Amino acid sequence: MSGHVVPVRTYISVFLALLALTGLTTGVAYLDLGPVNTIVALAIAVTKMLLVILFFMHVKYSSGLTRLIILVGFFWFAILVALTLSDELTRNWTPVPTPWGLIFPLIRGLL
Repeated sequence: MSGHVVPVRTYISVFLALLALTGLTTGVAYLDLGPVNTIVALAIAVTKMLLVILFFMHVKYSSGLTRLIILVGFFWFAILVALTLSDELTRNWTPVPTPWGLIFPLIRGLL
């Protein structure tokens, strides 16, 4: 079985794109974009992930079965994230804060 020969220029281009996206991630971390900050950081991370999977893992040049297995893996990951978030978002985890003035007499009473 012979593999697909990828030119070195492609690897260098992808490497430079990954470096630029890493710099962009660092730059975005110093900006205050409000709630959009997380979305921008995740979009950059997904772009970097796709570059690594497609070129360095040779998925772009692989057979349909390999692509199907990777898609099934992402689908399974999405199911696990959805189940985890459905559990996490339906719980009431936030306790009611107690003032410090009420805690110290309770501690003194226990000692």
